[in-house]
Amino acid sequence: MIERLQISYLRNLNQVNLSATACNVIIGANGSGKTSLLEAIFLLSRGKSFRHHQPKRYIQHHQNAATVHAKLNDSCSLAIQKQADATTILRLNQSTVYNQSILTEQLPTLLIDPSTMDMLEQGSASRRQLLDWLVFHMKQGFHPQWVAYQRLLKQRNSLLKQRRHLSQVQLTELKSWDKGLASHAALIHHYRESIFEAWQPYFSDSIAQLLPAYAKQLSLSYNAGYDTDVALDIQLNERLEQDLQLGYTRIGNHRADIHVHWRSSESSAIQDGQVTRSTTAEGDVQTKLPVLKEQAANVLSRGEKKLLITALRLSQLPLLLKADNDLASSINDAKLSVTPVVLLDDITAELDDRAIEILLSTLAQLPCQVFMTSLTDSVLPLVYKYWSNPNVFHMKQGDIFL
Repeated sequence: MIERLQISYLRNLNQVNLSATACNVIIGANGSGKTSLLEAIFLLSRGKSFRHHQPKRYIQHHQNAATVHAKLNDSCSLAIQKQADATTILRLNQSTVYNQSILTEQLPTLLIDPSTMDMLEQGSASRRQLLDWLVFHMKQGFHPQWVAYQRLLKQRNSLLKQRRHLSQVQLTELKSWDKGLASHAALIHHYRESIFEAWQPYFSDSIAQLLPAYAKQLSLSYNAGYDTDVALDIQLNERLEQDLQLGYTRIGNHRADIHVHWRSSESSAIQDGQVTRSTTAEGDVQTKLPVLKEQAANVLSRGEKKLLITALRLSQLPLLLKADNDLASSINDAKLSVTPVVLLDDITAELDDRAIEILLSTLAQLPCQVFMTSLTDSVLPLVYKYWSNPNVFHMKQGDIFL
């Protein structure tokens, strides 16, 4: 948990220095800097902004760098400095480190903000990242495999873009890369699939709370991005000509996805050509899969989509914290031993009063730290209902005060 947070030269935050507790509310008008404060915490945890990837866009004008420093409740300290030329300096306990994942492990951060509310309609990347965030924090071996896979994929795509026809030497090199991709892909899929299965009961519980009328209609499925019954390198070889024409690799872990389906009847029919594992939103594993007629995004209203996305994110925390003892014992290499930080940006603008109360009451029962922003103090009665001693800050033109 963050005890002290210092931010320098990030957007309109010139010098911010604040003490934090379990629940922290930041109230301010649009443009006051409250979202930038959440952005700073996210930057420290993930190494990137959720608003813009180019550092020069969030570093203050006439400044060379933006810096975020946090002291945690276990006396651990984390720091990141982003320079205008995208150079990054990372520190853990005043010592320089060279891998963002080291800081990410120390500060798991979950963001619920307006920009994430279109996840169902966007490409697969944001939904895949939703699963991978869980897998990263719960499976020790996942990140090295993912890094190695991405490195080989980048090399393969670079070669595919350069040439329509490969020499024998290049073909030999490509086959070697494909063997490596297949090896990493099998392990990545194994990690993802096991965490996806463990996630299901928590997703079901969140749906039952936030969208109870649709608990029987909503189903979550995982697509591996390739046929996991056949080694990936064999499939890549079969598709090589098409990949050469397109200039990129069309199948693999990087094309994995999570879908939320809407169903209206029961059947033993199984979806064609997809490797999926499904559980109803009521939590019952079924041997007869429902007919998944279409994407839930095509059926639900915008307000209902917001509740669904909130359920997806909210359901991750109990699993991450191993709230269920049976689940904790079954995931024998779970590695989380730190307090997750939840960032809620302007939730009163996106969710109705009932959803906000469910969200806050759930968070208050979990061992996590909350930073939330609001345009007004209308959220405070609920905050005081669930937290005995929250910090309430007010922001104006980048300055913060109690």
